Amino acid sequence: MTTQTGSTVTRMQATLDGGKMIADYWDNIFTARERGKQVVWYNGSALNPIFQAAGLEWCHGEAFSARLAALHLEGPAQLAGAEYGYINELCSYSRTHLGCAVLSNGGGPAPGSETGVVDAVDQQALASRLPKPDFFVNAYSGCSTGQQWDEVTYRVFGKSVPIFNVSIPFLWGNRPDSTYMGGQEWDEATDYVVGQLRELITFIEAQTGRPFDWDALSESMAYIRRASELRLEGMALCARKPTPATYWDWIASVAHINFLPGDQALVDYFTSVRDEVQARVDTNVSALQHERYRLYFDGIMNWNKLGWLAKRFAEYDAAVIAGRYTHSSFWQEPHLIDPEDPLRGMAQHYLLCPINHSLKTLDHLTRRDCERFDIDGLVFHSTRTCRAFTNPQTMLASSAREHLGIPAMFFEGDVADASFYKDDILEGRLVAMLESIDVRRAKAGV
Repeated sequence: MTTQTGSTVTRMQATLDGGKMIADYWDNIFTARERGKQVVWYNGSALNPIFQAAGLEWCHGEAFSARLAALHLEGPAQLAGAEYGYINELCSYSRTHLGCAVLSNGGGPAPGSETGVVDAVDQQALASRLPKPDFFVNAYSGCSTGQQWDEVTYRVFGKSVPIFNVSIPFLWGNRPDSTYMGGQEWDEATDYVVGQLRELITFIEAQTGRPFDWDALSESMAYIRRASELRLEGMALCARKPTPATYWDWIASVAHINFLPGDQALVDYFTSVRDEVQARVDTNVSALQHERYRLYFDGIMNWNKLGWLAKRFAEYDAAVIAGRYTHSSFWQEPHLIDPEDPLRGMAQHYLLCPINHSLKTLDHLTRRDCERFDIDGLVFHSTRTCRAFTNPQTMLASSAREHLGIPAMFFEGDVADASFYKDDILEGRLVAMLESIDVRRAKAGV
């Protein structure tokens, strides 16, 4: 019988230090108006290098929603969204961010009233932190909600804020020559997205009244390429047994690679992450005290429960090593980035979003990482309000069982709405899967 042992997680110092970078980034956003800066709200792909080169301040909708959820401050925005009419089955990222839009635009209950669902003090505190946008940019791939998110926000602001949409085609991968990052479909889709990025830059030039700084974009992408290389080097070290770092450590650095400025500070941060993981390898320091199981996590992070989930899995000596959200996302193919021709590599990474592939490609990536990290079992976070991520999960589980003999478990939660998570269900299903791994090992004489 699988029992709790009380194993604890050894947290990385670089992760703790990186928290200040994120706090400083958001403080910079909150003071943008005071510094006379233009602000763009965007969703989906990591367009921030373009915004950085244009001299803008940028607010990524999912990132702000995730931060609120991680700090357990998402309630007021979600309640404002509910009062405005957004039901709780809507993507909680979008619902939280749309609630912020409602509050930023003066919506919600009247100040001092007791009739609204949002307390006036919470409303004022939240609305004052996120500055209104000067314009919107949407660049969502593989998610129908995401493609409408900024359109709805545009309506919340009375259709008075300019908006630009970048359309990113889905990679079906069903042509005879289609491969991961190869084939006619890949080349045509790349050309199509590059063309739209050029149109986006023309739009930004009209909004700012300034010519675009192409040299600044090249410089930013050179830093991002190096940061991504360092990140992947650190991840590769986790193939070691026991692992020196876990999926939770890579989750903690998602924000940095996803939307922080491409500069030397970003490279320095991921250098420190890589070096700390290497130092653990050199000194035989493991992420868990007693690693008995190596797991793969499929699903967007449950940001309300990040620390809780890390501790819960550690209690059963289960090291979560890798996941689709961390290892198949966020500038994960840095060799595609050419600072001298930055738009092409950027377009290709936007196409590589992990919800923008057919099952064929997702199965290839999942099985690749399961073999690479010698995974014992898969954990599927069936994100209640993100159908785009959960749609292929049962088929991925079946494929891993059929081809690799790896069991899987499913638990329901959400990216930013804590009400969908039930700890008893997670624990019961986790224990059952770990026991099945024990049985398989016993039969194999391991």
